[in-house]
Amino acid sequence: QLQLVESGGGLVQPGGSLRLSCAASGFTLDYYVIGWFRQAPGKEREGVSCISSSDGSTYYADSVKGRFTIFRDNAKNTVYLQMSSLKPEDTAVYYCAAGRIGYYTIQQMCGPFNYGMNYWGKGTLVTISS
Repeated sequence: QLQLVESGGGLVQPGGSLRLSCAASGFTLDYYVIGWFRQAPGKEREGVSCISSSDGSTYYADSVKGRFTIFRDNAKNTVYLQMSSLKPEDTAVYYCAAGRIGYYTIQQMCGPFNYGMNYWGKGTLVTISS
């Protein structure tokens, strides 16, 4: 059974850092785009960052460029989101998602309609507050 489990959320002060992990089981990261999405209270879910296992290409939302980094560890079948210079507006539940490569571009998969992202984790809460 394909499963994604997020971890690493918590409470951090503005300007701080946090690393989220997305551990995959039941499948390997090969041939998948893995992405991070977030949903803040009262707002729609948005794509934060995605990485393609085929060529390592990445996508970042404008709001996190230069602050967040997505990377993967194939040996651990895990994708990470390193978040730095965190702001209160980064507060949200962060979800990990996966979709097969080949049908949509990484921009489409990580965009507002998250085309092809068929597998989702349950989320981890990130709170940025002093």
